[in-house]
Amino acid sequence: MRLALLLSVIATIGCDRVTKHIATVALSGAPGRSYAADTIRLEYVENPGGFLSLGDSLPRGARTALFTGGTGLMLLMLLGAAVRFRWHGWLLLGTGLVLAGGASNWVDRVFRGRVVDFINVGVGPLRTGIFNVADVAIMLGAAILLLASSIADGPSTGQP
Repeated sequence: MRLALLLSVIATIGCDRVTKHIATVALSGAPGRSYAADTIRLEYVENPGGFLSLGDSLPRGARTALFTGGTGLMLLMLLGAAVRFRWHGWLLLGTGLVLAGGASNWVDRVFRGRVVDFINVGVGPLRTGIFNVADVAIMLGAAILLLASSIADGPSTGQP
């Protein structure tokens, strides 16, 4: 199980790095592209902020402290908790996905000061923000962690 998890983390990081490189080469400076009746749009964006560009208007030093230092610290704390409490199964899978996506975006922040985003999905005016493969891993990992935690807690009796 742990070998499979390690391989999936490496594959997630590798997939994110490769797709960001392709997006940089193919989409940077070019008009956006639309596929599947405009359900999927590919558009190159460099995001200096966090999720949905939150904090992108902060001064550079504050962004660096928050999104590089703070994210790095949170990733280390999450890894430490997984090791300390010997998480396994679904908790470990969710943690692995969050760590893989978070680490790949963190590398962008360390070396570029911003994260490359390029995917947007939706129908008509109902659209997501622009994101990348690492963001998908983080969101999927967070959903797995929430589900695994709620299953571990068991059904609620409604009693305090």
